[in-house]
Amino acid sequence: MAANDLKGRSVLAIVSTYGVEQDELLVPVGHLRDNGATVDVAATADEPVRTLVGDKDPGKTVQPDTTLDEVEPSGYDLLLIPGGTLNADTLRQDGRAVAAVESFALTERPVAAICHGPWTVVEAGAARGKMLTSYPSLRTDIRNAGGDWVDQPVVSDSTGGWTLITSRRPADLDAFLRETEKALVTAP
Repeated sequence: MAANDLKGRSVLAIVSTYGVEQDELLVPVGHLRDNGATVDVAATADEPVRTLVGDKDPGKTVQPDTTLDEVEPSGYDLLLIPGGTLNADTLRQDGRAVAAVESFALTERPVAAICHGPWTVVEAGAARGKMLTSYPSLRTDIRNAGGDWVDQPVVSDSTGGWTLITSRRPADLDAFLRETEKALVTAP
């Protein structure tokens, strides 16, 4: 993709302040920004975001652009939910994060979730009738929520009028970014 192909498009990335998988946040945010998209990172609190590598090793610290309290999800073209077990577990218990997923699904705007990120999609009731992938430990949660879990690097499902892009792990980021870009270019 050439630089500025995503100019005029906006992405909301939602994270907790501790435990987001470093590459699942920084790689997509950097890639989308490099290709012209505006990306805002909204955290659960107004404090630095401490990332982890492999759910255990300290990663980079990121300053969020805004908070879940301050952000208005309706102003964005795509929702990005990075993984990290601790991050995803915190987000699925946060009503603001769940409401963001509900807002995107109801207004038929794309959601891109990687690794444990689909937990928030499950919590929002948005996995029902969708085919998706995730870190393998979410398989039963997704199936119990009415989703069809498959073990593939990336899945893009537009069932129900809105696109859900899911991926398994950092090693699948290239495929995840390819599908995320496609959804962002064609977003309403």
